[in-house]
Amino acid sequence: MKIIFASSSGIALHCLETLSNEDFCTLTAVLTNPDSAQGRKKELMPNEIAAGAALLSEKRIHRGKEAIKIIKAPDLKGSHFNEIADLKADLLVVFAYGKIFSTQFLSLFPLGGINIHPSLLPKYRGAAPIQAAILNRDTETGISIQYLAAKLDSGDILAQETIPLSRTETTTDLSKIVGEKAPLMLVTVLRSIAEGKAQSVRQNNEKASYFGTLKKEDGRIDWKESAEVIDARIRAFTPWPLSGTMHNGNELFILAGKVYTGIIEAGIERNPGKAESLPGTVIGVDKDAGILIQTGCGVYCANLLQYKTKKVLDWKNFLNGARDFEGSVLI
Repeated sequence: MKIIFASSSGIALHCLETLSNEDFCTLTAVLTNPDSAQGRKKELMPNEIAAGAALLSEKRIHRGKEAIKIIKAPDLKGSHFNEIADLKADLLVVFAYGKIFSTQFLSLFPLGGINIHPSLLPKYRGAAPIQAAILNRDTETGISIQYLAAKLDSGDILAQETIPLSRTETTTDLSKIVGEKAPLMLVTVLRSIAEGKAQSVRQNNEKASYFGTLKKEDGRIDWKESAEVIDARIRAFTPWPLSGTMHNGNELFILAGKVYTGIIEAGIERNPGKAESLPGTVIGVDKDAGILIQTGCGVYCANLLQYKTKKVLDWKNFLNGARDFEGSVLI
């Protein structure tokens, strides 16, 4: 069974490596996005999948196996369509690729296509299911492997696995968990397809929910929201687009912290969360936890911060360089 693997995200690296090493199927090609300009010098650099595929290809050649063809296509039309058609692959496997496939393109694959989606479908169809689960403070999420269909993430489900959530995970954390669990699921599904034993279940479209593409401005912190909501947003938007606020005209990212549940130790004898201070006010410091910031309901405790273009600092080192921070109002 000849496979083309389509991805443009590092979350899929473990699946890529697994496919490269399997003997019952052949990884014919990797389909990914073109190199992009990165860094101050704007040098063209491959994404993690392209770089990973190149390294795996070198290892395969060293073992006397055929190289992996890497196709960096801005679209799936014209010469790129013909190039993929010429490979005569049996199945398309997709994991975080970021493009919609036309019916004509999918017709190139006799066994169709399957997609690895990090949610318990039909919940959180769309581009950012991991962030959606964190933002909504769910107690569980999961991984679904589905057939590709004309309507986004609506294909029949071949396999699902549930992942419990502690409500402390960031998108980085949860992506790592998904990336590590997905390969075993994928191999099981691929073997069933190769043996003609695959079974699938239709999704209940009435229970479907969607979560679209994130925008940079989604990361702006609204301190009038509750500490619980702000905490979820900071975790969901790590590593992108990050959660930012303004301090004395400077953009400041809050990279980590938690909802504060203790008694504030800043010369103010009160329970946190009362309305003595405006939302966004830096009301004190807990010497064991971090910087305390008043929200619309409750107090958020920040312990990892970064001014834009500056280094990431723990809260103690941050305060050493921002002595006017306590008592200021973040907006």
